[in-house]
This record gives sequence, structure tokens and C-alpha cells, in this order.
Amino acid sequence: MELAYIPSPSRGVLYLGPIPLRGYAFCIIIGVFVAVWLGNKRWIARGGRPGTVADIAVWAVPFGLVGGRLYHVITDYELYFSPGRDWVDAFKVWEGGLGIWGAIALGALGAWIGARRRGVAMPAYADAVAPGIAFAQAIGRWGNWFNQELYGHETHLPWALHITSSEGGRVPGYYHPTFLYESLWCVGVGFLVIWADRRFKLGHGRAFALYVAAYCTGRAWIEYMRVDDAHHILGVRLNVWTAVVVFLLAVIYLVLSARRRPGRETVVEQGASDDPDAGAAEADAGDGGTKAEAKDAKADVTEAGKAEKAEPEPESERETESGPETESGADAKAGIKDTADSGKKG
Repeated sequence: MELAYIPSPSRGVLYLGPIPLRGYAFCIIIGVFVAVWLGNKRWIARGGRPGTVADIAVWAVPFGLVGGRLYHVITDYELYFSPGRDWVDAFKVWEGGLGIWGAIALGALGAWIGARRRGVAMPAYADAVAPGIAFAQAIGRWGNWFNQELYGHETHLPWALHITSSEGGRVPGYYHPTFLYESLWCVGVGFLVIWADRRFKLGHGRAFALYVAAYCTGRAWIEYMRVDDAHHILGVRLNVWTAVVVFLLAVIYLVLSARRRPGRETVVEQGASDDPDAGAAEADAGDGGTKAEAKDAKADVTEAGKAEKAEPEPESERETESGPETESGADAKAGIKDTADSGKKG
């Protein structure tokens, strides 16, 4: 008898009249909102305009959903196109099945399109949204809990996941909650990127590359624990190979980018401020400057200007303009004053 375990929900969908409310879909939607909210805050802190992240997300999110589904269907095509299967099920996204590799790849394409339309540099945008994407993944993984999927080997640990469904070849029992492991890992990745970005002033896409490398590190060992069907290459699951390759590409980008373009972008969005002096102030703030630092630099310039105006003119300049006062002139003034005084006394 198990004294402690993680229970699975009795159902993954509720009905509000004829409208189905699916837990998997809610997790995806909440994750998207968190990513956009945090990305917007980070974008504004970098000197960008409010709303830019959301505008670009309008392109990135649909592309990401399509890419994630395509990757899943292509790599698990036998679930939809083998004998006895219905190919229409390939369009049933709400039943689960979004590959993060396809979601990031095609989502990046959508973000690139949106960024070009807004005149925004894609690397700077990617850095701003990187930790939010990690947190969105952490939330989205709980959708797998609602669907009772993506669990690991059987275990009797206190945090074992209790699978009760027998659909799709599932065997009820107690298993490693790999969805939870990955969710917690993604939370750690998000905070790692935030810390590293503040500590090292990451720019030119390096914060996003760090997110990719860190996520792949965790995904590789978590993938080993899963027991769902997957294609293997040389005895290793396909997603493990994908994680290794993407990890290496992310590390290579980190190293090369740091050598070729050190520091951080000073301007991430042209015309983000209506103040004509904003650009010069941001330049004074240096490569690692944020929007707040740019404002401080501008304030220093303004104070210096005020001090220069308030500085008294040299004595020699005043004498040149008004002319030196002669001794005879001073005597004449004294004589006039004495005459006036005697007139008062008389």
C-alpha cells in the first residue's frame, strides 16, 4: 500500500455546457501569458517600448504551436498514419503532443517575422523573452499531468505518480513523474538566466543561448527516464540526440558571440523614447546600461549644463563689457553725493 504519491486527475476535461475546458490547453495558455508578461517587463527594462513583446508574440505563438505539433507528428508518425490509426487525430492538439524542439524552431521564425515588422533586432528580443519561455514550459508540463502522459519508470518513491488510466496502452501503477522533474528543471533554468543576465550583462542573444543549453542539459537525463514509445538511434532515444546537438550549437554560439560582440546592446528598439536626447544618454550608459542607467546618464548631462550656465562670468569679461571705472569718475560721483547731502541739510 502506497502511503504517499502524486494522484492523477480523474479527468482532463470539464464541460461548461457544450464547451470543453481542457486542462492541457489551460496550461499552455497560462504559460504563454506568463512568458509575454515577464518578457514585456524585461524588454522595457532594456529600453524597449511597452507592448512590443506582445505584438511579436502574436506571430511567434501560432508558429510555435504549429512547429511543436509538426515535430511530434513527424517523429511519432506511426501514431497517426500506421494501419488502424486515424490520420485526423494528428490535428487533435488538445490530446497532447507538442515537441519543444519544433515549437522553438518555428516559433523563432514567427518571432523573426514579427521583429522585422517592428524594426527590432531578433537577438535582443530573444534575450528578453528567454526566462519567460522557460517558465512557460514549466507551466505547460502540467498539461501532461492532466493527460496522464510522459511519466518514467515504475517507482515506489513518496513522490511517485499514480497512473489510473489504461487508454493508449497505459498500465496503471506508480511511476517517476518526469513531467514534474522537467517542470522543476525549467523553473531553475528561468532563474539561472535571470541571474546570469544581471551578473554578466548578457546581450546579442547570449541569454537565450544560455536558456537553450541549460534546458538541453536537463532534458537529456530526464528523457532517459521516460517509458513512452520513441524512435531510437544507436540505442538512444531521438530526443536525447536532439538535446545533445542543440546543446552543442548553443554553447558554440555563446563562445563565438562573446568574442565577436562583447557587452550588451545599448539600444534595443529605435524610437523607444520621444526624447531626442534619449539616444545620447543611452550611449553614455555604456554597453551594460539599462534604461534606468541611461536616464541617470542623461540626468548627469543636464546637471552639468545647468552648472555651466550658473557659473559666474570672470571679472575681466565684465570689465571688458562695461569698461573699467576710472578714478576721476569715482571722485565725480563722490562730489555729487556731497552736494546732495549739503542741500538736504540746508
